[in-house]
Amino acid sequence: MTNSAVAKKPAGIVEATADFEKWLAQQLPIVKQDLKTKHEQMALAAFPFFRATFYRWLQLWPHLCGDLASAPSVLAVGDLHIENFGTWRDLEGRLIWGVNDLDEAWPCAYTIDLVRLATSVYLAVEAEHLCLRRRHGAEAIEEGYRAGLDCGGEAFILAEKHRWLRLMALSELRDPVHFWAKMTGLPAYKGELPHEVKKLIEDALPAPKTEYQLKRRIAGLGSLGHPRILALTPSRGSWIAREAKAIRPSAWVWAKGGGEKEIFGAKLVESAVRVRDPFVGFSERWLVRRLAPDCSRIELASLPQERDEEKLLYSMGREIANMHFGTPRAIDAVKKDLARRKGKWLHKAAKTMLEASLKDWKEWRKTAH
Repeated sequence: MTNSAVAKKPAGIVEATADFEKWLAQQLPIVKQDLKTKHEQMALAAFPFFRATFYRWLQLWPHLCGDLASAPSVLAVGDLHIENFGTWRDLEGRLIWGVNDLDEAWPCAYTIDLVRLATSVYLAVEAEHLCLRRRHGAEAIEEGYRAGLDCGGEAFILAEKHRWLRLMALSELRDPVHFWAKMTGLPAYKGELPHEVKKLIEDALPAPKTEYQLKRRIAGLGSLGHPRILALTPSRGSWIAREAKAIRPSAWVWAKGGGEKEIFGAKLVESAVRVRDPFVGFSERWLVRRLAPDCSRIELASLPQERDEEKLLYSMGREIANMHFGTPRAIDAVKKDLARRKGKWLHKAAKTMLEASLKDWKEWRKTAH
């Protein structure tokens, strides 16, 4: 951010949201009904509010954590939180685990991913979705990140390694019968299918090409309001699905008041230590991907009751390192900066951002309609 942007005190959450959504409407054809749903979800609880308001984080972050916000820059995930991890299959059919939403990828301080993940953990503890002590969560994330940097990064392939994570990912709530019943029950998509999207979807479907149904899907929180079009078709006796989602430049562009148009998600997919999802394709303003029971984000509610939460957060810290290795020239500077950060720096920063997020959420509940 520019110095002038940092010096200017941010407006309130309601004003910030209105301004961001005005900018959003200039980037893509927003679905107003979905934005209304997003506003309702934001009022329900602090954790969904946090997930839905990355734009607000970008306003508060340089004010409240100035030293951390000026740390060495990498191509960061940005909108990272504990539910921004999921699974997919690679070309060999192996189950892969890692960060699964790169909509807000942007070159910025490496610390943003660590602090934002830790803050989301603290909110999950507040809501009793996690049972560990907050400080222990921050320590596990930092320990995993440092270990990931030291080893040079290693993708999470849930085969002979990480058996515990594979069992967690394939919990019974991800049952295929339930999943496909949900997909087939979605309402029909009634708009005109853009030619670009039609080509992307049909290129992503396997041969022989068959007729497909178009469905309207509501998902996520940060991207609620973005058009999502689901193509559903039977293939050799069972369902397959491809989703096209409209994408835009990161909310960083709005926060900085700039006019940049570049979208960095595809670049981060290519450069990070990662086993790619072969079914994810980027166009200029659309992302197409496969949806399936074993190819989606892992929600807190779906985690098995018996789980090692510190081990999970340690793995998330290592996965952040995997993402930051997508900027190899920055790693030495990141290591030097991290070496000078002692004690409970991550815990303190997460506490600061937690308090700011809770304050905004309470304000939103009072004034938003």
